[in-house]
Amino acid sequence: MKLHKSTILITGGTSGIGLEFVKQLLLKDATIIITGRDLNKLEEVKKKYPQVHIIKSDVAASHEIEHLHEQVVQQFPALNILINNAGIMRSIDLQDTSRDMENITREIGTNLSGAIHMFHRFLPHLRAQTSAAIVNVSSGLAFIPFPPSPIYSAAKAGLHAYTRVLRLQLKNTSIKVFELAPPQTETPLLNEFSDLDPDGSGPVMKVEKLVSEAIKGILKDNFEIKPGMSKNIETDQPDRTGFLFGLF
Repeated sequence: MKLHKSTILITGGTSGIGLEFVKQLLLKDATIIITGRDLNKLEEVKKKYPQVHIIKSDVAASHEIEHLHEQVVQQFPALNILINNAGIMRSIDLQDTSRDMENITREIGTNLSGAIHMFHRFLPHLRAQTSAAIVNVSSGLAFIPFPPSPIYSAAKAGLHAYTRVLRLQLKNTSIKVFELAPPQTETPLLNEFSDLDPDGSGPVMKVEKLVSEAIKGILKDNFEIKPGMSKNIETDQPDRTGFLFGLF
């Protein structure tokens, strides 16, 4: 997949993996649009990287995705790559019933439904491009769930399954479908879990290295990108999804 001079929309682009994608993709002379829920954080990125375009938008809110789509396709008609990176991760005790229903499923709304809604809304525009791509950022926890964060693990497992089927359904189109499954990575997402590894001895991948490997994988059309410790995860052959049922 060509990245040079592409037009790329990154959700959750104000920190962690999303922000590192901004830094490294700017070196490819790409046009970058980022979204996030916090306008102050978006403006901080804009000050540091003036060439980046910012739009306040929450992927968990479908009406905001509608507004985002209207803005982006009007202002950036060359948009050809969508990186679904926005995500939240919390420590949740499933035996604690004090959380309301909306609270307990918050990771589903952002990490899974948000990515699905983004693709669904932007599909007609991407399909009209000569060359386009979707990059869904899942997690190594999609394959090996993390007990302190069960809803996050479930959401990422769902995103993994969705991405595999999406790749099959789009195989005869101009849209390439990538999945990036990071291992434990040095990002703000880990802040809530620092007490689980207080001495920092666990294998944590530098975000710069993670995104560098991700970009290399995209350039080589490696559709399932598993950097660092994620390489050790055994999965089924992705192209065989659905064949057991004679679907494709």
